[in-house]
Amino acid sequence: MEYSFSNKVANLKASAIREILKFTAFPDVISFAAGNPAPEAFPAEEVKEITARVLAENPVAALQYSITEGYTPLRDTLKKRLASQSCYNSDIDDLIITSGGQQGNELSCKVFLNEGDTLICESPSFIGSINSFKSYNVNLVGVEMDSEGIDLEKLEEAIKSNKNVKIIYLIPNFQNPTGKCMSFERRKAVYELARKYDVMILEDNPYGEIRFAGEHIPSIKSLDTDGRVIYVGSFSKILAPGIRVGFVSAPKAVIQKIVVCKQVSDVHTNILAQIIADEFLNKYDIDSHLERIRAIYRSKCGLMLSEIDKNFSKKISVTRPQGGLFIWATLPEGCDMMGFCKKAVEAKVAVVPGTAFTIHETDPISSFRLNFSTPTDEQLVKGCEILGKMSKEMFD
Repeated sequence: MEYSFSNKVANLKASAIREILKFTAFPDVISFAAGNPAPEAFPAEEVKEITARVLAENPVAALQYSITEGYTPLRDTLKKRLASQSCYNSDIDDLIITSGGQQGNELSCKVFLNEGDTLICESPSFIGSINSFKSYNVNLVGVEMDSEGIDLEKLEEAIKSNKNVKIIYLIPNFQNPTGKCMSFERRKAVYELARKYDVMILEDNPYGEIRFAGEHIPSIKSLDTDGRVIYVGSFSKILAPGIRVGFVSAPKAVIQKIVVCKQVSDVHTNILAQIIADEFLNKYDIDSHLERIRAIYRSKCGLMLSEIDKNFSKKISVTRPQGGLFIWATLPEGCDMMGFCKKAVEAKVAVVPGTAFTIHETDPISSFRLNFSTPTDEQLVKGCEILGKMSKEMFD
């Protein structure tokens, strides 16, 4: 039979990244397409010890239903940690544990936007969030970035020229897919624009704690004096993505609504995973763990960039990130980006075409995303050699 799907999902398509990942299952394919943490970054032994101890000492707490807001000890731990980063104000904010950071983004959209309302985001942006926003039939408007982040003039024009602008969605730290980091001056200016036009900011920060170069830049949430910033974080990149534990720090009234929406969605986040996250934060040296992860990514990013410099056509430009997992490569103007990506796949190297991150399929883009965290060092070298040879054949 023919199915008549709801308007909310009729136009949604499978993630191009997930489709590419199917191809990367072949052992002879070098994948620069994933967004996964490095396998060697996982604290597997620590998680094994915590899990065994929890199930031996207090199995009911880990296996029984729990409250929607999240495991109370973890919430208390995160409130203290975020307060030290000026991302939680006990007088204004509350905190909820979510099933990964993406659920925090999706529920924030659900709480604030009616069909036809406008959400503004960076262009390009994270495909997972783009699809979740589209599922609510919002007017999704992308704004270009420059080297400091979202373009201020174009952002203000987008706010003024679209009806019912409710949220500005941003990934200020080592943005997915570009790896760009928004400057502090730009963060302040964006916040002032949001105040001027009475718009909420949804600040997505999955990569902030894996800065491996440069100086820390305060969050937009740290600037919030009137309760308009929703801050979303995650354990996916600093502990393990498979545990699906994220969190939202936002004004109390906002969290109350997110709680109700989450009850409808999945009742509560996996409790055993929440206990593991809390135990890891409190009984192991999280700062030493983070330094170990940063060292891994500093080395891998540096290796990929040096191999790009050595092998790629000089007509290809790349971002040089100070954190996160991604490098954004841009082909010469007028080149066939999709053709390049398809040829790369034929050469057994998988990259993600920039069209996977555009707001609309027809948006022009000549860039593609490279991931340096998942491949081995040997794969980084070999993959860059293959892409480099291909790029010189095509562009030089």
